[in-house]
Amino acid sequence: MTLMVEAQRVCKSFGRNQVLKGINMQVPEGSVVVLLGPSGSGKSTFLRAVNHLENIDAGRLFVDGELVGYREKGGVLYEMRDKDVCHQRSEIGMVFQSFNLFPHMTALQNVTVAPILVKHEPAEAAKAEGHALLTRVGLGEKADSYPRQLSGGQQQRVAIARALAMKPRLMLFDEPTSALDPELVGEVLEVMKNLARAGMTMIVVTHEMGFAREVADAVVFMDGGYVVEAGSPQEVLVNPKEVRTQDFLSKVL
Repeated sequence: MTLMVEAQRVCKSFGRNQVLKGINMQVPEGSVVVLLGPSGSGKSTFLRAVNHLENIDAGRLFVDGELVGYREKGGVLYEMRDKDVCHQRSEIGMVFQSFNLFPHMTALQNVTVAPILVKHEPAEAAKAEGHALLTRVGLGEKADSYPRQLSGGQQQRVAIARALAMKPRLMLFDEPTSALDPELVGEVLEVMKNLARAGMTMIVVTHEMGFAREVADAVVFMDGGYVVEAGSPQEVLVNPKEVRTQDFLSKVL
């Protein structure tokens, strides 16, 4: 089994508030892991740490066997230079709750700007790939539309296409449907399901239980900065062992 993500005793505090308290987690290549838990449980902080948008205070985080955000010398961690962190981050796609599209750019420009500026891809090749990605997420006819002309679900699908344009090894989703009207949720989840079927490694923070049951290879329930329970969707969602997991699921299912 090849691990795409491995967390070893990861800790993170904001001031006196310890948000992650020794998180251990393994995400095999090609798998989908769903993180569940109440607000403040540390899910989003952990996701941001995988992309080194948050540095960690202790432990180790590896993506595809490579230490994230740090170099280790003599057992001591030294934070990487910004340039090296950006290179690592370019291979990890991330989709947020808010779409964060550039409002003055069309959908196609939003998708192609990073490959052109960061990866120095020729503009015509990037545009061709951008059109293909917009078609893949069901928005081929919206290439010249600006974000204000798109629904929330369409904007989120553009954000997914933008992340995919960098050809990431790993995709991170931080509650990608929570800002959407209920009738728009399905179109975004369908794109994510198709990514999973295509073999993309994904870590997804979500409260969409149907998605977790249908798509996840593993479900991790977090609370208070700890992993309380982890296992298959059947084990965690249908037959949870921990009382805290049972209590949470009784409120959301």
